[in-house]
Amino acid sequence: MRRVLRIAITLVVLAGLAGAGVWLWRARQVQAKSDLATATARRGDFQVIVRARGELVSDRSVQLVAPYNVPGLQIVWQAAANSEVKKDDVVVRFDSSLAREQLEEKKAALQQAQATLDQAVAQARMTGEQDRVDLTSARVEVEKQKLEVSKQEVVSKLQGESSRVDLGLAEEKLKVAEASADLHKKSDESKMASLTRQRDKAQQDIDVTNRRLSQMELHAPLGGVIVYFPNQSQGWVNAKPFKVGDQVWPGSVIAEIPELSSLEIKGKVEEIDRGRIAVGQEVRIQVDPFPEKPFMGKLHSISPLVEQTFEWPPVRNFRANASFKEVDSRLRPGMNGRLDIIVEHIPDAISVPASAVFTRYGRPTVYLPDKNGWRPQEVEIVARNPDEFAVRGIEAGAKIALVDPTLQGDSKEVSKQ
Repeated sequence: MRRVLRIAITLVVLAGLAGAGVWLWRARQVQAKSDLATATARRGDFQVIVRARGELVSDRSVQLVAPYNVPGLQIVWQAAANSEVKKDDVVVRFDSSLAREQLEEKKAALQQAQATLDQAVAQARMTGEQDRVDLTSARVEVEKQKLEVSKQEVVSKLQGESSRVDLGLAEEKLKVAEASADLHKKSDESKMASLTRQRDKAQQDIDVTNRRLSQMELHAPLGGVIVYFPNQSQGWVNAKPFKVGDQVWPGSVIAEIPELSSLEIKGKVEEIDRGRIAVGQEVRIQVDPFPEKPFMGKLHSISPLVEQTFEWPPVRNFRANASFKEVDSRLRPGMNGRLDIIVEHIPDAISVPASAVFTRYGRPTVYLPDKNGWRPQEVEIVARNPDEFAVRGIEAGAKIALVDPTLQGDSKEVSKQ
């Protein structure tokens, strides 16, 4: 009896241990199934894409250049960097105090030159009037002496000779008066011409100063975003964007205004993908600062030749430019982004994440859940994208593993071993 009792107790203990082992194994299977990351196969339009990285550029932009003939330029105000400006808005304002002082000095010089010219004109008028009086007197004297000479037939010979001598003197005085009047006229004309040139020079200086004052403000020729260039007056190592207080040399490029409505993305396409893309294809644009909003566009140009980059190792890429169908006001030139060029549409396709497709015995495989773990299911890949595949062999809505269960010992065939 004791022996039978011990055997019964032993069998009960073994049965309890076996049941606990089975329960623990099933619990581990359920936990393994619930711990793995999963995804759901979906049915819909599958877009085959060529992916490229790029940056936003503006197809149309205008540079703001400092005036050429204005010395001593210093920035006293400027619009905030990367701010949006409208056409004709003031973007940069230079210090105009020195030019205004020069303008007042030149106005005073103009007034003085004009007063000197007016005085010279009045003096020339007085001199001319005096010369005309002298000429008239000299001519009258000549006519008078001619009349006296005409009386020599009725007067004595001595008196007649005296009249001829007086006529000669009167004629000489007339010549002297004419020469003097001509000299005064030439001298006055020369003096007035010189003073007129001085007056005109003073007026030109005022015009130049006024023109410089009008150039003390740089206006936006079009609407867009203001981007300031580096100030390299202290060397390219210390170059920083232009700011208030900086001295600006004439003719330097201070800023650029790219037009927001002409924004496009310029991407690098690998040589192997060049034959798959064409101008006019749809593009989905993802800008890095705004990943929540994709933008649609169209591919409008592709570089005819590959371009060598300065990266290491060196690579050769084609340049593909895509325009936006609708530009967001938050977009700015220089932002990085991604463009997915849609090369084909596959309707009513089953798509799964690329990370859910594994290679098993050299064939693409996904893992589906069953009551004992994960069951491998071979699939046929119809199309590939960087993030997802279009496949055949599973149904829409199927739950699939994103991690290879065999690495955890959780697949059905591993559990059999």
